Amino acid sequence: MDHHNRSEERLRPSGGGAGGCAAPLLILVIALVCGVVAVMSLWSAGARADRELAAHRHQVQATTTGPAKDPPVASRSGSTPRSVAPAVWAQPDDVRRSGTVPVPPRTPEGRKVTIWVDDSGAPAGPPGSAADRALTSLSGGTAVTAAVGAVGTGALVLVRRRTEARRLAVWEQEWEQVEPVWSGRLRRGSAPGTDDD
Repeated sequence: MDHHNRSEERLRPSGGGAGGCAAPLLILVIALVCGVVAVMSLWSAGARADRELAAHRHQVQATTTGPAKDPPVASRSGSTPRSVAPAVWAQPDDVRRSGTVPVPPRTPEGRKVTIWVDDSGAPAGPPGSAADRALTSLSGGTAVTAAVGAVGTGALVLVRRRTEARRLAVWEQEWEQVEPVWSGRLRRGSAPGTDDD
């Protein structure tokens, strides 16, 4: 094989065919595995936190002592509007409590509503649900998959660009030596009638 053919081979793009798909496929597999691990870890941590919270949350019946008041306009955007009303309820240890509790809109005075309270009997949010936990886990797993995929793809592009630049530099050096012989032109620095080869 002569210099010209070897140079052309080096200039040909690398990564073609089945071998060129291996690196992106590997990055995809690694990103998906990391995403699945993240989903499982977030689900497990969320389940543990929800169990701990559920141990300190209790449902009790409250009775409204006044009509519901609509929530402020600022609190309505992005979530289901919840009205509040004054109410009385018994703590888990039968101590009477009173305060403002969330109720459905237009709840009248004297209506019984179910509320969540903490160990001290104060109104509190419910423990997390499996649906909330699934949404959090899937969101986190998707973010991890995307991040790992982006970093892997960026690294692959960088490596390929550097490899291509090195290959082209070698090709240029070879071409500088081969081209005068191949084209019949004199090489720089050689005088007519001299033979550098």
